[in-house]
Amino acid sequence: MLSKSQIKLITCLKQKKYRQQHGLFVVEGIKNIKELLDSHVSLSALYTTESFNIDAKMEVLISEIDLKRISFLKTPNKALAVFKIPKPIPIENKGLIIALDAIRDPGNLGTIIRLCDWFGVKQLVCSKETVDCYNPKVIQATMGSITRVNINYVDLEAFLKAASLPIYGAFMEGEIVYTKPLPENGILVMGNEANGISKTIETVINQKISIPRFGEVQAAESLNVATATAILLNEFRRC
Repeated sequence: MLSKSQIKLITCLKQKKYRQQHGLFVVEGIKNIKELLDSHVSLSALYTTESFNIDAKMEVLISEIDLKRISFLKTPNKALAVFKIPKPIPIENKGLIIALDAIRDPGNLGTIIRLCDWFGVKQLVCSKETVDCYNPKVIQATMGSITRVNINYVDLEAFLKAASLPIYGAFMEGEIVYTKPLPENGILVMGNEANGISKTIETVINQKISIPRFGEVQAAESLNVATATAILLNEFRRC
């Protein structure tokens, strides 16, 4: 059985302040756990309802009732692990970098991390207002990709002002991306789901790009930020 202190520690990790306080985060599901075990991230604890030979030394068998007590999922997935939050690697001013300006939705951030992994973007820079990448919903959405993308939380305005790379921003009124030559090295800024790129960040962007609408009515206000990121990353990699 799990002790009260173990249950208390694990369940408190749903909140950002406690993840930061303890330097720990939760991963659920066999596939996700295995992805992280094959990475540089250190395992702190592993709980399973049956033996999966994931990590014999760390594996603790618990009941399904106990798993429900500690799981953040509506339907627990047979295994839950607690990992240590790794220290971010310093940002390198090279390659294609994605910068996020106050992305709030965990699902969007998780999908963007997966997109970075898919398109070979090794560095993701987030404003301090962006949702925590160790939020349980973000972790679930990344499907293990979080181990292959270096994520830093920074003062985004200061970071962009100091950057030596060209800075592109996604705007409704920008130059159509399909007709624009794009570099291998640069920063692509994606804005908040409701408000887009903030006025403060807009002032430090060199070039505005957009994805055109082709529908006859053109009533759709905007694309989902993760969808827009996928389209733009495809264009950057295609050039």
